[in-house]
Amino acid sequence: MEITVESLKEELLKSGIRPSHQRIKILEHFHQKIGHPTVDEVFEVLAPEIPTLSKTTIYNTLRLFMEAGLVRAISIDGIEKRYDLMTHDHGHFICDSCGEIINFSIDMEVFPLDELKQFQIKSKNVYFNGLCPKCIDQGKEKRTENGK
Repeated sequence: MEITVESLKEELLKSGIRPSHQRIKILEHFHQKIGHPTVDEVFEVLAPEIPTLSKTTIYNTLRLFMEAGLVRAISIDGIEKRYDLMTHDHGHFICDSCGEIINFSIDMEVFPLDELKQFQIKSKNVYFNGLCPKCIDQGKEKRTENGK
């Protein structure tokens, strides 16, 4: 399906979200850029195009999108929150060298959770880290705090 302003407006309306110019542009960014951007990354890309855009607007918009099930928040390193357009259960691999995050399919229902049967599970996340094929081919080592 081709992503148009009209299709984005329709997606927002179906989710009960008023399709303002900024919300449409933020949703468009997620559809056009495959990945898991942070609020800062979204701001860096869209601020030149929308001078009135603020990080607060992006945070509020992404909160609305999460409540409507349009995006999900992930925090692989426990520090930085990223957002993912893919809201169904899947896994993530983060490269220790280049930082790229790759989605992969995984059946979350096969994990034995007997130890958690009395818990209420709200979300399921599987994360792996290591080196991606590109970094392995380039002979890169694991990145460190000081970049060495």
